[in-house]
Amino acid sequence: MANSTVSRPPSLLRLIAIIILVLIILVGLAVLIIWLTVKPRKLEYSIERVDVQGFNLHYDHLNASFDLVMRAYNPNTKAALYYDSINVFVSYDDQNIASQTVQPFFQPHHNVTRLELKPTSQSLTLQGSVSRDLRLEKSSGEIELDVYMRAKVRFKVGRWKSRHYTIKVRCSPVVVHLYSPRKFQSRECDVDL
Repeated sequence: MANSTVSRPPSLLRLIAIIILVLIILVGLAVLIIWLTVKPRKLEYSIERVDVQGFNLHYDHLNASFDLVMRAYNPNTKAALYYDSINVFVSYDDQNIASQTVQPFFQPHHNVTRLELKPTSQSLTLQGSVSRDLRLEKSSGEIELDVYMRAKVRFKVGRWKSRHYTIKVRCSPVVVHLYSPRKFQSRECDVDL
């Protein structure tokens, strides 16, 4: 009996597995090359100033205007940002007490942008013990607030623009000195992308 070696073509499943593995390796290499080229760095935000005007608590209703300066720093040397929608909220004891929608803007790479914000509340009904606690803090001359920003952004590297990402910025606590605003100290914010 003759010993014949018959070579079989690789099975179809094996061929598909090899193609998928090669594609995964190529995509991984492309992502690594892009990452090494762009070297993405985390965006930085801080609250530089807060003044409160027209602060009036009447029963459980609040009227106030908060003048905020938020510093947005893009440390990336190759990536710019399109801020397509931006909402800023001022919160006290987990209740939003003022808000503002900010106009879209473009932030170049390696840039500091100062956003002058003016979230307001008009005859806002305060819930639960918020009115009482806010009244007590107001009498002490200091109020601890939280400032939140939620933005839809796109990154731009060269001619390429990314899909939309949501940035959540939380600045807490922001201590507001009602009667001596010059005492305000800058507050760094946490950023979640």
